[in-house]
Amino acid sequence: MVDTQDTASRARTRQAIIDAAIAVLGKNLSAPLSEVATAADVGRTTLHRYYPERSDLLSAVRAESVLRLERATEHARLDEGTGAEALHRLCEEYFELGDVLSLVFGDPHCLEEVDRGQSGAEDRFKAVVERGHRDGSIDPELPATWLESVLWSQLYAAWSYVTDSGESRHHVLRLMLRTLAGAVSPPP
Repeated sequence: MVDTQDTASRARTRQAIIDAAIAVLGKNLSAPLSEVATAADVGRTTLHRYYPERSDLLSAVRAESVLRLERATEHARLDEGTGAEALHRLCEEYFELGDVLSLVFGDPHCLEEVDRGQSGAEDRFKAVVERGHRDGSIDPELPATWLESVLWSQLYAAWSYVTDSGESRHHVLRLMLRTLAGAVSPPP
């Protein structure tokens, strides 16, 4: 018979390790696993019981990053409102994934995994931009591939600014959304 309490405890420990790894490795990809264990409030032996090799932990962290980005995309409700409104919501949702973004921006393998793992994300983004072109909320001269690059560069700039400037996340989010709104709006 499976002890559900033990199973739940193991799941919480596993999640604590993943959360800590995203936070620690997002700041320093080469941080020692002892820092991850400390941040997760577990011993190194416990960490190695769950993830025997660093590569095992990195694989789990990359998979969790894909999952969180997928969830954020769903929460953005891309099918609602104007194209610009949907793009705005997507930026807000992604911005809230600061540690994940730091990891994605700092780990080329994580970025590759995100690109592979977000099934249909490119098509959904393109549909938002095309809707924005039709409804007049996004400049029709701006292709979806360009705007996708703009979105990711704004997210990178915003998280770098939060880290470097000490400004509040709320203030930086406002700056990023204002910049993005100005970038995608059709000319007067």
